[in-house]
Amino acid sequence: MSDHLDLTTLDPSGDIRTVAHDAGAFDEGGLARRDVLRRGAAAGGGLILGAGLFGSMLSPAEAAISKGRKSKTNDVKILQYALTLEYLEAAFYAQGNANKAWKDAQYQRFAEITGKHEAEHVEVLKSVLGKKGTIKSPEFAFGAAVTDPATFAATAQVLEDTGVAAYAGQVGNVFQRPVLEAAASIHSVEARHAAWIRFLNGGGAVGAAESTAPAPVSFDKPATEKKVLSAVRGTGFIPGL
Repeated sequence: MSDHLDLTTLDPSGDIRTVAHDAGAFDEGGLARRDVLRRGAAAGGGLILGAGLFGSMLSPAEAAISKGRKSKTNDVKILQYALTLEYLEAAFYAQGNANKAWKDAQYQRFAEITGKHEAEHVEVLKSVLGKKGTIKSPEFAFGAAVTDPATFAATAQVLEDTGVAAYAGQVGNVFQRPVLEAAASIHSVEARHAAWIRFLNGGGAVGAAESTAPAPVSFDKPATEKKVLSAVRGTGFIPGL
């Protein structure tokens, strides 16, 4: 059986798409229309993000996932949040791979496989949020992070650790079981990415500091939406944010 991740394997019953539909993601008069002004969601069946709208969505001030009131609408916002993070990661690996920003063949294998995973995560989340939707990429400026091997390796570790914390931070906010299962299936892969790059970066070596290990702690600390969005803005990877 293929390990390729697609919407059929992630959402075989269509429950996730139903959640999005019920919450108004496909309704021009519902969530999408409200969010086009505030969050960058496009009416008519998807999430369309131009550079300006992408910037708005990544603003900590725009953090809008409810922590105390679970709902189908909130689940859509969580999926949109996950999509923005996966989109950033996918672009990072795509550019790094195009520039061959690797230290050696081990890093090349990591970058190519991880990049494939992140691209698939993006496509699945886009499909869940609306087949008619498209994503318009902002102009990324990764700089040395996608040209210099050492910087690429260090940045990959930070991004993967951040992704793990971001997914963990939303566990308690999810209302629908299908959404939780989808997030969990991606979260575990992000955790494997984080462990893999930490190992390559020397964390698996005898004598290495415990904090650099592939599994550095007994319990991961989740990160809130606001904290993660602040970190993304702080990278400077998206000019004008």
